[in-house]
Amino acid sequence: MDQLLLFFVSLTANLFSAFSGGGAGLLQLPALIFLGLPFAVALATHKVASVALGVGATLRHLREDALEKRFALFILASGLPGVILGASVILQVPDHIARIALGFLTLGLGIYSWLKKSLGQEHQPLHRDRGGMFKGGFILFLLGVLNGSLTSGTGLFVTLWLVRWFGLDYQRAVAYTLILVGMFWNGTGAVTLGLLGDIKWEWLPVLLAGSLIGGYLGAHLAIKHGNRWIKRSFEIVSILVGLKLILG
Repeated sequence: MDQLLLFFVSLTANLFSAFSGGGAGLLQLPALIFLGLPFAVALATHKVASVALGVGATLRHLREDALEKRFALFILASGLPGVILGASVILQVPDHIARIALGFLTLGLGIYSWLKKSLGQEHQPLHRDRGGMFKGGFILFLLGVLNGSLTSGTGLFVTLWLVRWFGLDYQRAVAYTLILVGMFWNGTGAVTLGLLGDIKWEWLPVLLAGSLIGGYLGAHLAIKHGNRWIKRSFEIVSILVGLKLILG
């Protein structure tokens, strides 16, 4: 029964995450803790499983050929050092205050996007000069720190930052988030946490299966339904993740 529950939770969480651009930890991490894992072990296990979300989404999004290779490498180079830093310190600090603060910020993301009706509906590249890339890369580094140290909502931050600062539409932003954050940022965080802590290896096969299938199906729905539906899904998931983090 535990394995069946884990598969269902993983499939559902990662499907919505792949459609909206983040938030898989809203369901998956609490489920691991509910089933008896300590927070640090649950976080490391979730990070490893969430890599399959990126793999599943990548398999679908690469068929659309919508990513700029140089921009993708820029996101990786900006965020990965932050991921390693965040994952290295999270096991040494209490997370209660950080979770609440992140909850309010995530809730704000959803409300902000809701109020900006035209946000992310058209692809209009912005801030691609040296100064704009430096500022944007610095924020991506900080988001990498959050991604390595916390688990719910950081992909949503990356999605909105790519939309707001770099001018991507939601569909492209979600594709970058799922492939680069889901697979590479989370993969780096998983390796770091695995080296510093413990992973529940026997639970991983079913979690990986749910993440892989959910990631592919969610990416397919995002491509099929377009920016308006992705934007609304992003807002709903952001608000739910924010409330979950605040209320515990």
